[in-house]
Order: sequence, then structure tokens, then C-alpha cells
Amino acid sequence: MDSLELLAHPVRLRIVHALSGGRTRTTAQLCAHLPDVSKATVYRHVDLLANAGVLEVAAEHRVRGAVERSYRLRPERAIIDADAVAAAKPEDHRDVFALAMVTLLAEFNAYLDREDADPAADLVGYRQHAVWLDRAEVGSLIDGLRAAILPYLRNPATPERARYLLSPILFPAGGQAET
Repeated sequence: MDSLELLAHPVRLRIVHALSGGRTRTTAQLCAHLPDVSKATVYRHVDLLANAGVLEVAAEHRVRGAVERSYRLRPERAIIDADAVAAAKPEDHRDVFALAMVTLLAEFNAYLDREDADPAADLVGYRQHAVWLDRAEVGSLIDGLRAAILPYLRNPATPERARYLLSPILFPAGGQAET
């Protein structure tokens, strides 16, 4: 299974999100984090991700005669490589974009379903901006966004931090400027 096929699944993508930031979780904790997904489905997808090397066992503990494993994300393995993106057909991009939106919607609904959800206090945002850019400006914008985001991707999970999802989406909306 290539990286695109492996990561292009809403449950697997949500598991990757749940383990980002250096977090470790047991499969039972992942099930609690994904209450809308059956336990069997979570276990199956954790197994797939672990067998593919995206997840690794961080610790093992005996619980009532069974072995409970804590998993950790291997971020360098949780990427869709440039070759897979270059080889993707428009239909593949359509499918992956739809997956990203479904996953984002599931994560947002899970947030809103929490008793302590407060979008205003949590600074939730979902804005869109139309900007006119030439090819060099697109590259510069992407570089600037990477530079702004990268230091925060390295933040470890701490009791003072809340986990946020940031989903920048950039694509040409069509048309050229009329003169």
C-alpha cells in the first residue's frame, strides 16, 4: 500500500492527528478520542498504520493478563511523498480533497460535541480569502506559511496546550484578471 492509499482514509488520518505533537495513546484511548468510530475499526486501522511503520509501539503494559500497547506517531512516515503526488491523477486529487474535508468535518463535529466547546473562546476560525498571485508569489506565500507554522509543529503536548488542527488549503479558483 503506497503512502497516498495508506493515509487517504478518514479514520487513519484522524488517528494520525490524535497522535501528532509527540503524544502517545493506547488503542483504548484512541477509541475514546474517536467515539463515532467503532472499536473494531479503530483497532484495524491502528494495526494497518503500525504494520506500515507510521505508528510505533512506545510502551507495553500488562492489563488483566493482556498486553496493552501505547503507540507513537513516526511523523517522517506520515507523509504523502512527492512522487505519489506527482503521479496522482485529477480523480485521485478529488478523492483526497474530499477525504480531507470529511476528516475535517468529523474532527470539527467531535469538537462541537464536547461539553466544554466554546468556539469564540477557543478562537476557532474558518475564513477564506481570495488573493491574486503570480507563480513566484504563490511560492513565496507557501514558504512564508511553512516558516510561520513549522516552529509550532514541533511543540510537544503539555497540560497547558490545547491541540488545534490547522488546515491551509490553496488552489487556483480559476480565471485571469480582466484588464
